Parts: sequence; structure tokens; C-alpha cells
Amino acid sequence: MNLIRPEAMMAIMRMRELLGALAMVIVGLWLFSAGGAFFKALGVGVIGGAAAIAWVGLQRMRFRTLDDGPGFVRLDEGQVAYYGPDKGGFVALSELNEITLVFDEAGHRYWRLVQSPRESVTIPVNAHGAAALYDVFVSLPGARAGAFLTALDRRPGDGAITLWRREARLALT
Repeated sequence: MNLIRPEAMMAIMRMRELLGALAMVIVGLWLFSAGGAFFKALGVGVIGGAAAIAWVGLQRMRFRTLDDGPGFVRLDEGQVAYYGPDKGGFVALSELNEITLVFDEAGHRYWRLVQSPRESVTIPVNAHGAAALYDVFVSLPGARAGAFLTALDRRPGDGAITLWRREARLALT
């Protein structure tokens, strides 16, 4: 028996970093009010840490969608795996060359991960576990977190957009 409705639990899980930051602010204010220079400085530090966690939490919250899409995403040892009902695939991050947000005929959004010698993998934005791709995408060299977040606001009529491309590697010959 669940005491919390599934919809409420999904909302809590979507905002978990913000709720943690709120708890940290409460602890920081308590420390600040304890008196003394040490506790005031410690309280300010905790509140500063809470602000940083809240900033990252806001970005991740925008990236998270409902996990109601087809298939699921798994991250393991520098590899993204997508297991879909019709198609799936694996992409090694070391071989990833391009990330594009594309749309299908119905207007659903997909991440297209292109790797050089192999076939590209297309992952629905709302696939189960796709929120973990945010950390993968922003860790790539030269990737901008803001580009991925603003791309999620695009409409199907705007068309596909390439969000990241690996710089060409020079041959050592």
C-alpha cells in the first residue's frame, strides 16, 4: 500500500534536488541563528551550497520529462544503451560524433546520437531513464548545457537542430 499517490511521487522525484536544497537552506538558517562567527560563517556556506544545488536542480528538472515514452536508457562504463520496442542500440561516448534533436511525423522529440563507423541511435526524449542523458551530454567537450535545455522548448515546425559535434581530430602522420 502506497501512502503517496504516484503522481505526487513523480513530482517529488522530478524536484528532488530543489527539495534537498530547501532542506539545506533551513539547516543553514538554523546554523546562522545559532550565534557566533563560526556558526554564522558555516550557515552562510551551507546556504551557498544549497544555492548551487538548486541551480543544478533547476537545469535537471527542465531536462526531466515524464518517463512514459517507449523503451529505456541505460548508462554503463562510458556507453549509452537504448532498449526500445522496435529498435535499440549502443553508443560508446568515445565514438560519439554528433547529437541532434529530431522530430518524427507525429511531433515526438528524439535524441539522435551519431557515431562514426556504426549506425546512429535514436532515443525518445521521454524514454524511461533518458533524464540521465543530461549529465552525459553536458560532460562532452565543448557542450553547452543551455543549448540542450533550450532545444527541448522547440516545436516540431522548427525542425531538427544539431546541439553538439565533436571537433575533427588531426591525424599524426
